[in-house]
Amino acid sequence: MKIFTGAQIHELDKYTIEKEPINSIDLMERAAHALVRAITEVWGNDVPVVVFAGPGNNGGDALAVARMLAERKYAVSVYLFNVGDRLSEDCKVNRQRLAGCRAVRNFVEVTNEFDPPKLDVPSGLMTEDNTYNVRANIIRADLTLTLQCRKLSFLFAENQRHIGLVKVLDIGLNREWMERSPSSFSVLEEKDVRDMLMTRDDFAHKGDMGNALIVAGCYGMAGAAILATKACLRCGVGKVTVCTPRRNNDILQVAVPEAVMFIDKDETCFTEAVDATDFDALGIGPGLGHNETSAIALITQVRNANIPMVIDADGLNMLANHRAWLQQLPQGVILTPHPKEFERIAGAHFTDSYERLSHARDLAERKGIYILLKGHYSALCQPNGNVVFNSTGNAGMATAGSGDVLTGMITALLARGYSQADACMMGMYLHGLAGDIAARELGMESLVASDIIEYLPKAFKRLEN
Repeated sequence: MKIFTGAQIHELDKYTIEKEPINSIDLMERAAHALVRAITEVWGNDVPVVVFAGPGNNGGDALAVARMLAERKYAVSVYLFNVGDRLSEDCKVNRQRLAGCRAVRNFVEVTNEFDPPKLDVPSGLMTEDNTYNVRANIIRADLTLTLQCRKLSFLFAENQRHIGLVKVLDIGLNREWMERSPSSFSVLEEKDVRDMLMTRDDFAHKGDMGNALIVAGCYGMAGAAILATKACLRCGVGKVTVCTPRRNNDILQVAVPEAVMFIDKDETCFTEAVDATDFDALGIGPGLGHNETSAIALITQVRNANIPMVIDADGLNMLANHRAWLQQLPQGVILTPHPKEFERIAGAHFTDSYERLSHARDLAERKGIYILLKGHYSALCQPNGNVVFNSTGNAGMATAGSGDVLTGMITALLARGYSQADACMMGMYLHGLAGDIAARELGMESLVASDIIEYLPKAFKRLEN
């Protein structure tokens, strides 16, 4: 599902009016009817309603909503601000219609400057960039009824307290325009992922299904290697080899008997890059620790692997500690940082999610890499400048090891032959979907990372069915 900017939505309105054809005032009536339906589904007419309207077309929408609610026996009071010559033509029409509606209890026109709560977006909140916004001046809504599509700012964590529950109302804007118009931002949906899903040939053997290499786990962090390896195996790959220090051997052999072991010569940490000639994909970083010898081995592995790869966790921290190494990353590499890890890599502190996303998007374009910013709406920044937001996942997944699981999943999908973009999109969607299924059955408070792995089969079955 595409996300359009405020400017694009204005163009969409104009195009709909011209091509349908429909008068702007009638399109306003259509939007008001959709809003009133949504309002009456939540609140009965025993709830008093106060409507604050401005002088523009949003204000016209609000006046139309007030009239329709009054006609449905709601007790409605209306405050129209900034009246005079500033009213838009459609707002003037709806003011006249409202003045003739005897069911409205109180209709006050105010001439002073006031920025009232807006339909579509809470008052004070911008549709995209709120970096320099004064948060104290933004309305805190319990429910936001937004027209036709979500706005970009709705996907950022710091804005959730302002928008509350979001409901998208289809008001019949022109579909052909939306389908043909490009957008740099979109939200991943189940049908998109289902279309990507590869089928498995009846005569396939493990050699056809990909050979993945996981480099993970210093001594004391074997769990990270276990989670990444188990998740990798659960995502359809034919064979997984895990490179880990000698002291982790017995733990991994027992915990993941399906995996092949490649034991580093060191007892406690990763010290030597693996020959990746026979592998189809590499996942590196979970639980590697902070040893400088491991950092040198990591960049050697990344430079020489020459296969699709994903770098996560301590691998990202090692890059952050040696930021010049970013110049050595091969094109197409996938980085999967959470917000703080990305700030370390970027060498900057960001005031909000939009600023962080913009920086990640720019870095992905300049370096020709993929950056998957993890969060409630994980955002995949691609080399072509496009950003895809995930639509699955829940707060119960905010638990240690969840990122290691995602690393293993994306590595498996790369080894299976998915492109970097598809592997990231499928990985983050299935990761969140498995977490959602687990949360429904187990509850969010008790969710742990290994539960995500256990529920991956159900997530795959949902897509297959």
